[in-house]
Amino acid sequence: MKLLTIIIQPDKLDEVRQSLFDAGITRITVNRCTGHGRQENEELYRGQAVTPNLIPKVKLDIACNDEFVDIAIAAVLSSAKHNGGKIGDGKIFVTPLEKCIRIRTGESGGAAI
Repeated sequence: MKLLTIIIQPDKLDEVRQSLFDAGITRITVNRCTGHGRQENEELYRGQAVTPNLIPKVKLDIACNDEFVDIAIAAVLSSAKHNGGKIGDGKIFVTPLEKCIRIRTGESGGAAI
């Protein structure tokens, strides 16, 4: 089992969600967050250019069995890029998931996902 943590730009959420759904990945958790990577997002504030510290992002958490990891990654890669890719499109983190327990039934492991 793996936990995919995916950071994308907010305007790509609907495309990424639909791409995941089309690939058979239907159980996701979505959080609005802020962060800063390598991109610079200058804004005008009272006539002066200001670079904000934190930029709005969307974080998706997907717990999946090993056979769905590459499918989910491919779905995100195909839908999260802006015009072939640009700085700030996001990141995908894949981490091992030791245990998953469904609270309602007590099931654990891959069956709980």
